[in-house]
Amino acid sequence: MNTPAADPSTPLLAGRSLSAGPETYAEHVARVGPLPAGRARTDVIAGLEASGLLGRGGAGFPVGRKWRTVAERATGGAIVLANGAEGEPLSAKDRAVMSVRPHALIDGMILAAQAVGAEEAILYIGSGHRTARQVMTEALGQRLLPVPFRIVDAPDRYVAGEESAAVHFINDGDARPTNVPPRPFERGVGGQPTLVQNVESLAYAGLLARSGASTMSGLVTIGGVLHAGVREVELGSSIGEIVAASGPRPETTQALLLGGYFGRWSSAGAAWDLPFEPRQLRTAGLTAGCGVISVLGPAECGVEATSRIMDYLAGQSAAQCGPCVFGLRAIADATDRLAWGMGRDDDLARIERWGGQLVERGACRHPDGAAGLLASALVTFGDEFVRHARTRRCGHAGRPARVA
Repeated sequence: MNTPAADPSTPLLAGRSLSAGPETYAEHVARVGPLPAGRARTDVIAGLEASGLLGRGGAGFPVGRKWRTVAERATGGAIVLANGAEGEPLSAKDRAVMSVRPHALIDGMILAAQAVGAEEAILYIGSGHRTARQVMTEALGQRLLPVPFRIVDAPDRYVAGEESAAVHFINDGDARPTNVPPRPFERGVGGQPTLVQNVESLAYAGLLARSGASTMSGLVTIGGVLHAGVREVELGSSIGEIVAASGPRPETTQALLLGGYFGRWSSAGAAWDLPFEPRQLRTAGLTAGCGVISVLGPAECGVEATSRIMDYLAGQSAAQCGPCVFGLRAIADATDRLAWGMGRDDDLARIERWGGQLVERGACRHPDGAAGLLASALVTFGDEFVRHARTRRCGHAGRPARVA
C-alpha cells in the first residue's frame, strides 16, 4: 500500500466522523502516514523540544523536557504511563482520543517507550470510561508492540489522575498523591524512572514525530449551558471565536470557567478576546488547564456554581491532611450557605481568609487548585457574593446553577 507523506497540519481528529466510531489502524496510517523508522526515532525528543509542545493534562510542562529527564535516568529501563484517568468532571477530550483515535495514542506510547528506553507501557484509564477501555483493548490487539503493554483501571476519583497518585495506585493500590521525593521521573512504577504523560499529549507527540513541525492544534471540551462536546481548535484562536462557534455571543455569556475545576473563572468580557494558548493565558492570570471552556449563562448564578464545585472538591479530598479534610469542607459549607440564602454574617470574610490560608499547606496540590478556583470566583462574581452575604438573595433568576 502506498502511504502518503504526513501533513504537518494534520489535526488529531481529522478523518472519519467522530460519531462513526474508532478509526481503524489502516485508516490511521492512510491518514497520517507510518511512524518514522530506524534512526529517525532517536531524534524524537529533540523534535519535541523544538516543537514547544506542552503537556495537555493541566500543568502545561514541556513534553520534550519531560521525556529527556526520564531518558537520562533510565539506565536500567523505564516505564511509560499514559494517563487517561480524566477525573475532571468537565473534560471529555482524553476519552474522545481513546474512543475514536486509539492508534494515535498507541503511536505516542510506542515513541515514548523507545525514546526513554522503557521496558513496559501502561495505559491508566478511568474505571468509568468503559467505551474508551474497550476500544483501546481492541486497538492494542491489532498492533505489533515493541514492549509489553497493559491497561490499569484508575479509581473514579478526582485526585486519582494526579501523576504521583497514578504511580502510587499501580505500586500499592492507593490512588492518593504523594508529595515527597522521589518523584515519578526519578523512581516511579516498580521503582523505575517513569514518564507519566497525558493521553492527548502522547497522541500529538505521535503526529509531531512524523512531521517535525510544531503543532498548532489542541482539544477543547466546551460545556456548561452548551454541552457542545470536544472540538479541535487552532491554539491561539480567541476564546470568543471558539465559544461563538457553538452559539453564544459575549452579550449572552455571563462568565467562563477556563481549565476545569482547578481552573479559573473569568467574566466573558475579560476573556472573550484572549487567545486560547497556555502561555498567553498564564500571563493573563488564567489557565488553559485540561482544555475546558465552560459557559455560564446570563440567568445562572456564579455563587451557586462555585458552591457546587467547592462541595465536589471537598468531597474528592485525598483525606490525608488538615487543609483538605477540614479547610476545604469548611469553605464548601460556608459557600453553600451563601449560595442558598442561609449565610452567616461572617461567612464571606471567612472564605476569603480561609482560601488564602490553604495555598501550599496541603500534602498535595488539591487544596491549591481549589483555592485558585475560589479566588477567581470572588473576583469574577464579587458583587454577587456581597449581595448574597448582605441580602440573602440572588440577583439572578434563581434557577440552580449548572456548569457540568
